[in-house]
Amino acid sequence: MLKIGDIEMKNQVVLAPMAGVCNPAFRLIAKEFGTGLVCAEMVSDKAILHKNQRSLKMLYVDDREKPLSLQIFGGDKDTLVEAAKVVDKQTNADIIDINMGCPVPKITSCDAGARWLLNPDKIYEMVSYVVDAVDKPVTVKMRIGWDEEHIFAIENAEAVERAGGKAVAVHGRTRVQMYEGEANWDIIRDVKNAVNIPVIGNGDIKTPEDAKRMIDTTGVDGVMIGRAALGNPWMLYRTIHYLQTGENKPEPSDKEKMDVCILHMDRLVSLKGEVVAVREMRKHAAWYIKGMKGSSTLRNAINSVTKRDDMAAVLNDFVENQQETPAVAGR
Repeated sequence: MLKIGDIEMKNQVVLAPMAGVCNPAFRLIAKEFGTGLVCAEMVSDKAILHKNQRSLKMLYVDDREKPLSLQIFGGDKDTLVEAAKVVDKQTNADIIDINMGCPVPKITSCDAGARWLLNPDKIYEMVSYVVDAVDKPVTVKMRIGWDEEHIFAIENAEAVERAGGKAVAVHGRTRVQMYEGEANWDIIRDVKNAVNIPVIGNGDIKTPEDAKRMIDTTGVDGVMIGRAALGNPWMLYRTIHYLQTGENKPEPSDKEKMDVCILHMDRLVSLKGEVVAVREMRKHAAWYIKGMKGSSTLRNAINSVTKRDDMAAVLNDFVENQQETPAVAGR
């Protein structure tokens, strides 16, 4: 079973810390679907220290989400340490995660995120300072390297371990790849073989079978699921069940998807207010309806609504119309 420091997860499935997605509304759904560990979206160290209200709200943890990992990013040792202390003493997160994987230029140009991948010595220094300053276990999320010529995954993971990090999550792509191409699971396996702390594998886990294959081929202690869970928390539940029993649970019905989509929206409304929540929900709803018959027409309708009740009505009407349309023989 996956254990980080003294914190034991009930299974090996971890929700990835996706920016703009992993707020308490979605994290709680992921937890209700059985996820062993949920990770919050990354928060800037400087924004925490400047008491930016939006960023401070991102540090909120609902007790029902625990165990939970809060992720911070930054390129400056002093501000990273001070932000980590805030997470350590002023939030009820269980784990402090340092982002070393974000490929976005806005982040890497600040010497943060994936920029660290080029310098194992900096990784050791930054992680060790944070570890010394806090009581909660410190983990790192990283990519295998900056580009094909600079893959220091083993050296970087060893630096994390040496610095006192309690686990490392490895996304099998380089920074240059962004989210394109294939994830390299061989390098994830090499990292697992090189360190003694838990390794969580990430990248190209699209089905429960993929998760099992990653564990079998790389030996990782946990699997981190990101994009496959967008609009599809059933992927988390189905993966947990498959890893435990070898049995594949069926995909949800359209009605089940809509019910959870509306629950997701209502939690967002409680969190952010109706106007912001409905606007944010458009992208989530598009993920929930992906692959459904008539989804492109529905997407247009979703993008035109501004009220919670209108969004719920659009989604419910769509499902009812689907159920009323008789199947045509021979189709």
